Amino acid sequence: MHVRDAVEADAEALAAIADAPADAMRGLVHDRTVRVAVEEEAAATDPNEDLDADPDDLLGFVSFDVRGDTVHVTQFGGTREAAERLLAEPLRFAASEAFAVELLVVEGEEDLRGAAESAGFVESGSGPRFEGKTTTRYRVEEA
Repeated sequence: MHVRDAVEADAEALAAIADAPADAMRGLVHDRTVRVAVEEEAAATDPNEDLDADPDDLLGFVSFDVRGDTVHVTQFGGTREAAERLLAEPLRFAASEAFAVELLVVEGEEDLRGAAESAGFVESGSGPRFEGKTTTRYRVEEA
């Protein structure tokens, strides 16, 4: 598995994983730090090579930003293995700044819940409702 920065060409694949409109995912790529996990053989060998994003090659993604002294994972998804690997990205950034990291898991998303817990996140209470579903807040203090 290879992790790289997301590019606009990934928007369709991100939309399929997140069950969101591709235009919203294009905006996400422009407005947040977004990393994607791809199959190793799908990774470009030349960093200057144009990416031909195949939705089948994308295993997962994570987006995050910073507010105050906390890194907020704004969205993540994909396979459990990819989600676990991708959550290391905001944790690494937070560790370099001595920040905490927070994320929300929607009720029923057991693979994502498991990925968060495996990555070291601890349940810290309930979160806001999204589309009528409850969420649970997870946090890592000073990653």
